[in-house]
Amino acid sequence: MTPTKKSCASERLRLGKIKRDPLAANSLLDLTPTRIADYRDRRLLVVKPATVHRELAVIRHALEVAQREWGHGLPSNPAKLVKPPRVENARDRRLGTGEFQQLMVAVNASGNTELPTVVELAIETGLRRSELLDLSWKHVNLDRRVAHIPLTKTGKPRTIPLTLRAVELLSGRSPARTGLVFRSSANAVRLAWTRAITKSGLENLRFHDLRHEAVSRFFELGLSVPEVASISGHRDPRMLFRYAHMSADTLARKLSERCWSA
Repeated sequence: MTPTKKSCASERLRLGKIKRDPLAANSLLDLTPTRIADYRDRRLLVVKPATVHRELAVIRHALEVAQREWGHGLPSNPAKLVKPPRVENARDRRLGTGEFQQLMVAVNASGNTELPTVVELAIETGLRRSELLDLSWKHVNLDRRVAHIPLTKTGKPRTIPLTLRAVELLSGRSPARTGLVFRSSANAVRLAWTRAITKSGLENLRFHDLRHEAVSRFFELGLSVPEVASISGHRDPRMLFRYAHMSADTLARKLSERCWSA
């Protein structure tokens, strides 16, 4: 099943880790919740809870497919009875005063000439890195100021509006406008980003935080929850609110012109 998934590369790595663990020596009939729980506890000694959470999901899905499609008459799925570790990975990192300029100085000095546009578009659109690098010119309409994203993390295509700055950035790309908007690979962008952040001096800033920044800015512009969700692709409002961290300064400016008596 792994080759059919968008996350096949990362899933292959997880499967490799599972195969090297003593858990893999068990037959399906000997695979009990206790043994899977022991695997969980061993892994928690060396990796973060989020990693273990994803590995348990792979095991659970493999056993589900074995039951439903491959004819293995398992009485139950033991992985479903194992409590996954609690994941505390919510982040509220946003760009502070002067940090956007500091970031752009670093990415503009990068050897990857596409990195500055990728970074700015991430903030202007809220697109994930994979969605940006998969963006095709045939799905971009600069006249209508929209871009269609056919391949998404949730599996649900969406069409997003483009800000004036996003249109300006895209207009400065290849005049041919065929094929992909960006020619850099995901690994090239990842390495260039890591080098740029190291040189920038910015602390605790990940590329995915740019998506947090974009979602928070959309809310600060006054967009509603359904409007922001249609751009970001979040299907659960609770997940959307994890991304939204509105600036207290922005809220204070909005409140400065209002009073209860009015």
